[in-house]
Amino acid sequence: MLKTLFLNPPSYNGYDGGAGSRYQCTREVKSFWYPTWLAQLAALVEGSRLVDAPARGLTVDDILPMAKEYEFLVLYTSTPSFPNDVKIAEAFKNKNPKLIIGFCGAHVAVNPDHSILASDAIDFVAGNEFDFTIKEIAEGNSLENIDGLVYKKNGVPIHNKPRAIIEDMDSLPWVTKIYKDNLVTTDYYNGYMLHPYMSFYTGRGCKSHCSFCLWPQTISGHKYRTRSVKNITAEIAWARDNFPEIKEFFFDDDTLTDNIEHVEALAKEIGKLGIVWSCNAKANVPYETLKIMKDNGLRLLLVGYESGNQNILVNIKKGIRIDVAKQFTRDCHNLGILIHGTFIVGLPGETSETIEETIKYAKELNPQTIQVSLPAAYPGTLLYNQAIENGWLVADEDLVGNDGVQHSVLSYPHLSSNEIFKAVDDFYKRFYFRPKKMVTLFFEMCSDWEVMKRRSREGIEFFKFLFGRENAI
Repeated sequence: MLKTLFLNPPSYNGYDGGAGSRYQCTREVKSFWYPTWLAQLAALVEGSRLVDAPARGLTVDDILPMAKEYEFLVLYTSTPSFPNDVKIAEAFKNKNPKLIIGFCGAHVAVNPDHSILASDAIDFVAGNEFDFTIKEIAEGNSLENIDGLVYKKNGVPIHNKPRAIIEDMDSLPWVTKIYKDNLVTTDYYNGYMLHPYMSFYTGRGCKSHCSFCLWPQTISGHKYRTRSVKNITAEIAWARDNFPEIKEFFFDDDTLTDNIEHVEALAKEIGKLGIVWSCNAKANVPYETLKIMKDNGLRLLLVGYESGNQNILVNIKKGIRIDVAKQFTRDCHNLGILIHGTFIVGLPGETSETIEETIKYAKELNPQTIQVSLPAAYPGTLLYNQAIENGWLVADEDLVGNDGVQHSVLSYPHLSSNEIFKAVDDFYKRFYFRPKKMVTLFFEMCSDWEVMKRRSREGIEFFKFLFGRENAI
């Protein structure tokens, strides 16, 4: 087995763009997802090491001395960070010319030729589900004999046979043991979860076909494949016993509630473990299922509402009706399930009127917290293809700025990118700066000194975020 380093490379200050984040940017408040995709690779390669540079606050100078210690380096990259990640690969190759360097992630999976030719330092790029591709390379197999990658020969990209998706999800070893040996749990923050929290996947793929969503369209597919309930609960029990500091477990499947029978069975077993947990959900979960989840330790659901306009939801293939989402939300409120609601301003069909409609919708739904994003037209998604075909992409505009903060990259004849950018600030202010919402959050802070300290820090970061955006307009 090659001595292997898995690296979530250093990038913009506070940039959460690597191996665990769907929306790759610096956020409103300090936020880091666990680098689960890389941790899964590390779990497959015995004796390897995982370094999450952004979460640890490591710089290139901090990690570069590692170059001579390893034979194989794998970087997880993203569209916004790719140019920076190439520079890091080149620095490692200069330090150790014999080092095999590969890139994985959605960006290189959908742009393999451009990626492999971006630098002589890159020896290969991996395709969609790259777990066993990386394992076979680490085992010393020749690149030309491994499915699921693109490598160079005489400066020309060579495409190997695509790798089949993983059907037996129990064949993947647990990532939490890699977390234990390589990560510091207190490095990982999320504005709506208890701290410290821990996230990992119980399955891959998503049945929905949202036009903007990155992973199902690029590396994990639309078939939802889950680990067995027995396998999942065994890992949770191990993690509970080995991370006594963890206050909440988050199951980061694209939509854990895609399989109702499975999630009900899983919830009933989780309930026996006495943990607090949360997950991603679609706004159509039946009341009976929500009750089973709540009765067995569920605290919060992360729900992608996206828009309050039904035509926009149809445009983006969300597969949800406004009336169903409202009933789902009422059910959650009645059961005491908290919601972190996510919304996107500037999707196809957006107008000044539909933005207003969505802000009113969010206030009516009244989730505990919200995230308002700009549409990120990532290569490989339907939204990106539509933007190219219709001329919506703003010329020479990157997905994020030099600070890692999202840029407004879509513009329509009737709604400019600048108007879309401004709408995010307006949305946040009108949702949070309501007397009732401010009182609710204040009493939440007063209930716990640790929550008070954390919310105070997040409040300062949030105001800095808004102030920075206003200056950018």
